[in-house]
Parts: sequence; structure tokens; C-alpha cells
Amino acid sequence: MSKLFTFVAGLSIGSILSIALCKNIYYDQVVEINPEKSALNSAKSILKYGFPGPISDLIYREAYVTSYNRQTRNPNWAAEIINAENAHPDRSKSHFKEDKSIPVKYRAKLSDYLKSGFDRGHLVPAADIKQSQKALDETFYLTNMSPQVIAFNRGYWAYFEAFCRSLVGKFDDVHVITGPLFLPKLRDGKKFVEYQVIGDSDIAVPTHFFKIILGVEKEKYYLGSFVLPNESIDSNEPLTLFQVPLDSVERASGLEFFQDVAKKLDLCAKVECKVKEFQFKE
Repeated sequence: MSKLFTFVAGLSIGSILSIALCKNIYYDQVVEINPEKSALNSAKSILKYGFPGPISDLIYREAYVTSYNRQTRNPNWAAEIINAENAHPDRSKSHFKEDKSIPVKYRAKLSDYLKSGFDRGHLVPAADIKQSQKALDETFYLTNMSPQVIAFNRGYWAYFEAFCRSLVGKFDDVHVITGPLFLPKLRDGKKFVEYQVIGDSDIAVPTHFFKIILGVEKEKYYLGSFVLPNESIDSNEPLTLFQVPLDSVERASGLEFFQDVAKKLDLCAKVECKVKEFQFKE
């Protein structure tokens, strides 16, 4: 069964996998569907001692924005614009670190990854960040990380990230949104969502990762949406094998991407969607 088929097979239960995003923690700031005054008054009474959530920590960094999921200890997504700035920041001065803006009981910890067999996988890659040393350092917060299979992180995923960087210069702007997915597998005619957790914090290990790329050229918008399994992938596999309809990723994740862009053209019809193998350097 192909990796792409495995992904598509799980889309019918995408609603179960949806991640609720809530910028604010107060019930009167949540988007209501057909609210009635009597219902709102009732809600204020029911929730007068506090709104339970879900709470999504929206984190603004110098070079990216991310939304953190307290339940999975993964980002919901991380968004960036890849550009050609080059202030020559030094990666050797950057270190992985816990994000103290997250309450301790929901925080991913460095010890969770120790001897886990998984890499701390950047969603916004350090190699994308050229603006400043501070901006580079901020990519090493664990709120920008998900557990990734080592061969995946240092192999095909790294090649894919390099492909995204290669788009700089071909477009006026390159917008990228990356995130984890927890997709079902078919077993005995039934669908199951199964994933490993690591560390004392039970950080969820995603089954897949998505990356949505929007290349802007003058007033034209070229979009490519991709889903890759969190596993070793042969470098000879064509990147287009992992290209999927945007709607599929939205239904599987519960998110919306670049919804303010009315007409989106096919990125892979504009540029060759192909990865190149290279030697990974930490």
C-alpha cells in the first residue's frame, strides 16, 4: 500500500483528528455558532469559574509564528517566510531549550528526548533563518519541535526543507506552514489511530508531517501541499508522490491554510518539485 494511499484512506475521519485552535481562553471570546442571548447568558453561568479550553498557545518569534498543542506537546503548526537575508548567524552557538512560556505540566522537556530514539525535529528549520542570531536561537525552542524518526529527519525531510529554500529567488515571497499529523492505519478492515509517546511528558510522535508552500510572484499565488510519513524514505522517491490536495490536509488537521488567497495555482506546474540528496550536518 503506498504512503499516499495510507494518508488518503484516513481522511474520512479527519474530523476526529481536528485540532481545535482557540487564541483566547475566555468563553466570551470563542467563536459561537448562531449565538442567542439566552444561551450566552446561560454559558456565563455555566462557565463562571473558568473556561476549560482547549487552549492553544500562540507564540510569536522574530522569524516565525507557532501554535503549541498542550495535549500532544507538539506544535499544531509553525509558519514562516523564507527569505534571502543573511546576517551570518552561527548555528554552533544555538542550543535546544525548553520553552518556559508554557506551563510546566504541559511543557515538552529536553529529558523527554534523551535516549528516545527520535530526533528533535524542527518545524521551522534552523537553516531557513538568516535574519539574526536571536532569530536562529529561537528555532531551538522545543515548541518548534516534534519527534522525528532519525533517518527521516536527516534524510528525505532535510532534502525537502532544502527544496523549500531553493524556491527563494524564484518567487517574490515563499510562505511555508508546517505541522504534525496523526493519521489512521487500516487493520482488519478497521481504522485505528496509533502513535508512540516519549518521555515522562508523553510527547506524541506524529505519524506524518505536512508542509504547505505558497510561492508569491507579483499577483499570482502558487501552492503545493505535501504530506510525508514519519519514517525512512528512499531519496529516489519523487516529491510529487507526497503531493496531496490542500483540502485533504485541512480536513485531516482541522486547520485552514492561506484562506485569504482566492485563486491558487499548482506550485509543481510552475517549478520542478524534486529533492536532491546531500550529506546531513547537525
